[in-house]
Amino acid sequence: MNILLVDDEPLELEQLEYLIQKKFPNWKIFKAQDASIAMQIVKQYDIFLAFLDIQMPGKTGLELAEELMGSYSMDIIIVTAFQNFQYAQTSIRLGVVDYITKPIIEEELLSVLGKYERLGRYSEQIVNALKIIHQEYSEKLSLNYLASKIHINPAYLSRKFHEEVGMGFSEYLNEHRLREAQKMLIEYPDLSISTIAEKCGFNSQHYFSQIFRKATGQSPRDYRLRESFH
Repeated sequence: MNILLVDDEPLELEQLEYLIQKKFPNWKIFKAQDASIAMQIVKQYDIFLAFLDIQMPGKTGLELAEELMGSYSMDIIIVTAFQNFQYAQTSIRLGVVDYITKPIIEEELLSVLGKYERLGRYSEQIVNALKIIHQEYSEKLSLNYLASKIHINPAYLSRKFHEEVGMGFSEYLNEHRLREAQKMLIEYPDLSISTIAEKCGFNSQHYFSQIFRKATGQSPRDYRLRESFH
């Protein structure tokens, strides 16, 4: 799996590389100190996950994120020295999967990387399927659509998905949508529950609330209230 780290501070790059490599020795890590080098790497290699520092000379991490999201299918994590709510909101609006603050704490980094832990063991077809789910979860995604995008038979994809991921496509998609909804409920306190349901790909607020309660034991509204006091 190819990972890209972008930061204008060489020491920060080294530290991030060291922490990731320690946990995931099989990941191939590319490093860039500015946006133009990052773009050269992305054109040459199929990058699955990119860590982008916000504050860089020239193009900022958020500007680079926007450019990457427009042309490539990859997960992006923003790295920032600023605990700035505005940055968090912009990141999530762009479709960034997460953001971590500097100085980087190993536990925090590993918790963000937890969901990628199994990717190293997935076949290329499943990695590509997951990539599309992570990028397009807000759309009406179907197994047939996914299979056609990665040029394999739907029944084969269904079986392979279950074998490797340990759950069916629909179950995984719902879980991913719920995780995104949990983030949005906190990051966007002004957005209505129905808007969040729609943005996360659920076709009705009722269905969203139903499966949210089943997964978390509380309604989306109660979850938002409880978490905002933490």
